[in-house]
Amino acid sequence: MEKFQNHTFVICAYKESPYLEECIKSVLNQTVKSNIIMSTSTPNEYIENLAKKYNLQLFVNTGKSGIGQDWNFGISNTKTDYVTVAHQDDIYKENYLEEIVKYLNKGKDFVIAFSDYREIKKNKEINLTKNLKLKKILLSPLKIFPKSIFIKRRVLSFGCSICCPSVTVNTKIVGKEPYKTDLKCDLDWDTWYQMTKFKGNFLYISKELMDHRIHEGSETSNLIENNTRLEEDLIMFSKFWPKPIAKLLMKFYSKAIDTNEVK
Repeated sequence: MEKFQNHTFVICAYKESPYLEECIKSVLNQTVKSNIIMSTSTPNEYIENLAKKYNLQLFVNTGKSGIGQDWNFGISNTKTDYVTVAHQDDIYKENYLEEIVKYLNKGKDFVIAFSDYREIKKNKEINLTKNLKLKKILLSPLKIFPKSIFIKRRVLSFGCSICCPSVTVNTKIVGKEPYKTDLKCDLDWDTWYQMTKFKGNFLYISKELMDHRIHEGSETSNLIENNTRLEEDLIMFSKFWPKPIAKLLMKFYSKAIDTNEVK
């Protein structure tokens, strides 16, 4: 297939992840080719050598750093309308972009497009967990009502079912710095909440188009360990529900965090 010129993968690299090269290869091996760049706020020889090896332009963030700030910095250096922030530990199935382009070719534009995913633990793709099966159920109304603000918010009101690295954003609508930076762990959930205010589709592709890696060194695992996620989960639930209901939902939602433990 021809190259889709209006899309960019931004591979966000941090320190010296042993999984970075596998992520790069998965993006390069897409059945539909597009633009690819790398960005980092922790420049080092390891990242620079991989960028050179695969002939990828590397942008270095010398300003304010943080998860959201780094994602926004990467997106701000793109020249296309559609952007996917590729997390360095994750793997994209070869048809990830192809599936998104199919919808665009049918005239189905979106605010964000995202897919289902599988989890990798100890370098192996594992069977669907109860948590991922539940996410599929929670997201299913978006296949029928992708534009409904009410449905978008109801879906998000029971937890963050949208997998951040599976998301492609439409910068024509959300801008070149779309990610909220008030939170450390739930910044993606907060961002999707803010994006429900935009007119347009939340395009949910109910196919497993990527693998999300769970490992001890991930930032998500670190934030869970120091209880940052629990604190921020309550903040997010409280945006949708009265405090008593938010606290009740937390009791159930906190159990889902177990899926991020490496066992």
